[in-house]
Amino acid sequence: MNLQQNLDRVASRYLEVRDALSSSTVDPDTFQKLSREFSELTPVAEAVEELRRRQSEAGDLAEMIADPATDPDMRAMAEQEFLDLKERLPKLEHDIQILLLPKDEADERSAIVEIRAGTGGDEAALFAGELFEMYQRYAQLHGWRFETMETSYSDLGGFREAVAEINGRGVFARLKFESGVHRVQRVPKTEAQGRIHTSTATVAVLPEAEEVDIDIQDKDLRIDVFRSSGPGGQSVNTTDSAVRITHLPTGLVVSQQDEKSQHKNKAKALKILRARLYEAERSKLHEARAATRKGQVGTGDRSERIRTYNFPQGRVTDHRINLTLYKIDKVVSGEALDEIIDALITQDQAERLAELT
Repeated sequence: MNLQQNLDRVASRYLEVRDALSSSTVDPDTFQKLSREFSELTPVAEAVEELRRRQSEAGDLAEMIADPATDPDMRAMAEQEFLDLKERLPKLEHDIQILLLPKDEADERSAIVEIRAGTGGDEAALFAGELFEMYQRYAQLHGWRFETMETSYSDLGGFREAVAEINGRGVFARLKFESGVHRVQRVPKTEAQGRIHTSTATVAVLPEAEEVDIDIQDKDLRIDVFRSSGPGGQSVNTTDSAVRITHLPTGLVVSQQDEKSQHKNKAKALKILRARLYEAERSKLHEARAATRKGQVGTGDRSERIRTYNFPQGRVTDHRINLTLYKIDKVVSGEALDEIIDALITQDQAERLAELT
């Protein structure tokens, strides 16, 4: 299907959905489904209308330029406007092609972000803690709700592991390319000789799953309760409020002890388990596609090294798109993280457009 046929299809469907929504006979479930489709179609339909209006203007200007009766001054103005329009039309078409790209159904969802210290001991744990804070500040800048779900502290105050839920529209679309190995190069606070060390932390970004997405049967779960413990093994609570859930069919294990309530810990653990199972299903579905498209943006695999934070040189380099920013403080504070994420999204869009041509 060429671009023009795609535009006709979108414009026609937009009108169909708009008319259906105005019908008094539509049931609530269908209305909700159509409303969601209408909100997705609206920016595309508006862009199509803008393109066609500009194409019509270009046609009128071309006729004016070709008409021998046109005043010379008017022709000169028309020629300039025509040239300006000819430059704008390809960008309008490109923007529409981006809007027409197949959507990842998880893009609009909230996300669960899991960060784990990798190689580097205490320094890796400190770096994991800084990444956790980076995403927390980034969430605040975007007006998203950031909730800590699980933490495991190291002796020096960093995180061996930390899990957070980030709630907001389109969170997963913005953060999904953060999955992978993040590497830091700097002089550790624990290093007396002043030598630069390399440490790593892994990030996994999972789309939040609804109960309707993943049906978890009670018979498939083994739930153990135990007493919560903090740094150094000291008891946090005097009751068995911590929860460990094992999903028997897959062997996935989730532990939760941050809340004083066993019920709340169980609810959080189930939410993390559901997200992990949902992502596992998504990975299966996208495995074939990932095998055929090994692009610069990468697969999102948490074993793939994606970015280096070099503090002595003040730079952050994303290895998938060869982008380097000499503003490490602003990236780590979350302020400049969008510059990297926008570039990753643009690269991904370019690769998917190339697949369609």
